[in-house]
Amino acid sequence: MANERLRAALLERGVSIADLAEAIAVDPKTVERWITKGRAPYRKHRYAVATHLGMDEGYLWPEALTREQVASASESEIVTVYPHRWAVPRDAWGRLFAQAQNEIGILVYSGLFLADDAGIMRMLGEKAGAGVRVRILLGDPDSPEVAQRGADEGIDDGMAAKIRNVLVLYKPIRSLEGVEIRFHTTVLYNSIYRGDNQLLVNTHVYRTPAGNAPVLQLRKVVGGDMVTTYVDSFERVWEEATPVES
Repeated sequence: MANERLRAALLERGVSIADLAEAIAVDPKTVERWITKGRAPYRKHRYAVATHLGMDEGYLWPEALTREQVASASESEIVTVYPHRWAVPRDAWGRLFAQAQNEIGILVYSGLFLADDAGIMRMLGEKAGAGVRVRILLGDPDSPEVAQRGADEGIDDGMAAKIRNVLVLYKPIRSLEGVEIRFHTTVLYNSIYRGDNQLLVNTHVYRTPAGNAPVLQLRKVVGGDMVTTYVDSFERVWEEATPVES
């Protein structure tokens, strides 16, 4: 059976069979067999292909890894677990965004603690200027989802007020090329902060402010699927969100 995922990935990335073969030092006929006959490469070649295409090995060859291998790789993606967001060192947030070369993503209801950090705001603007895509998702302050989160945290209308305050704090970078801000109406189970293949994931706990909830620090490992799960969630929220006018 043909590997349509690999075929589609090459088309999506604009990479030819010959290009891929040259990049990973194999014969073009070998790459063609991977596609047309669905043959699974050796793991070193799967890793090289996934890295070159910037995609997950488990997506391109879902049957190649055992459940045990996926579980082991996913566990390896956990760098640190912080018991509370306030326990995350300030420089951890700076490093997360500073190392990004392609993508910065922020998915929150308000994320006031971040928007109120002048150093982080300056860094986001500088990153956008350097060609990094900066995408920010905020809760729609007029939505029932935000109202419910405000009630859950015991601050009621305070949540919507925080989001409006955050929009003011983002004003210096909102009009920059490369910075995109959207409103979402999603019930969030986690806030997600992304710098390329590294994440800080702030869990949400009922009746507990986000600042008191645990945070997972994750780094993508080939074969693991935890980071991919959160990144895919971010993308789904982004697709359904509404752009905020500059």
